[in-house]
Amino acid sequence: MSRNSFVQRLIPQWVLDGAAYQVADASGMVKLDAMENPYVWPTELRQSLAARLAETQLNRYPDPQAAALRQPLRDWMRIPESLEVLFGNGSDEIIALVISALIGSGRAVCAPDPSFVMFSVLARHYQVPFCPLPLDMAHDIDVLAWQQALNSVDAGVVFVPQPNNPTGNLFSKDRLKAVVEGTDALVVIDEAYTAFTDADYLHWAADFPNVVVMRTLSKVGLAGSRFGLLIGDPQWIDQFDKLRLPYNINVLSQTAVQFALEHADVLERQSAAIREERTRLTDALRTRGITVWHSEANFLVAVMPAGQAHAVFSGLKELGVLVKCLDGSHPMLTDALRVTVGTPEESDAFLAALDQLVGGGR
Repeated sequence: MSRNSFVQRLIPQWVLDGAAYQVADASGMVKLDAMENPYVWPTELRQSLAARLAETQLNRYPDPQAAALRQPLRDWMRIPESLEVLFGNGSDEIIALVISALIGSGRAVCAPDPSFVMFSVLARHYQVPFCPLPLDMAHDIDVLAWQQALNSVDAGVVFVPQPNNPTGNLFSKDRLKAVVEGTDALVVIDEAYTAFTDADYLHWAADFPNVVVMRTLSKVGLAGSRFGLLIGDPQWIDQFDKLRLPYNINVLSQTAVQFALEHADVLERQSAAIREERTRLTDALRTRGITVWHSEANFLVAVMPAGQAHAVFSGLKELGVLVKCLDGSHPMLTDALRVTVGTPEESDAFLAALDQLVGGGR
């Protein structure tokens, strides 16, 4: 029997028909496509971190509980003592852990539509039903439609990003509360972009029995460490911890995160600079006649002239600037590009390239 026959026999059809998740090559480009913090650490801190990493014992397994990180993270994020914390290899692993708890239950994973693609991708990977929840024309929660959908599919988990990716907005607190109080599903509030908004839903994990909060350090300058966390009542965290693979946070990541938390003021200053640049970039785009959606995250959605999004995306790429083209991914995102807020120099490079393609200038 040929190798292909073995593959066809073992691998299910939905995998054979699928495709691997693609990440664009950004070598040598102004990289504004992945919502990363654009700032590197000061030289002296990088040298200190290198010395710390040199002392790690790569021949030993890491601390399975990453105990040295727990109190520093509690202090920095002001996590109430009544709540417990679970660490994951980025938010992706946290999402996977939560969804895997539904395998075989028949209950569905639900998330706003449009929203973070990994909610649906991981539900598909685990063969758990996925239900998209519609947004209204203002990109906010349609409470009635959500409640009807949650009831119709027997929802088990509802992921709600605050703010949402890719739309960038915060959902109404009152509408979200109505959803939380009207469902028996677990509501996971995803605060990946919490550093760029004044909104904070951490206390909801203590106030509501069916709420947990997910956060990540990826957006504040530690994307390379792949470090996420789930915060909730111990009764929730204990169950998800049973599904977590041992040693999921490697020793280099643990060391880097611990070092970063000792210098959290650097992360905070960088996040503040990104928020300031978000305002400047928004104003610059609107001055050029470009529609920009209000954002509480570290990215902007810019709406190009009708039918030009793909051409502008390709043109920017040819000029050395990589953004994300959202056009075609959802009806709400027609003609839209998503632009990560970079350094002022990166913003200027993007604007200069855009002027060559769209015209207008200032």
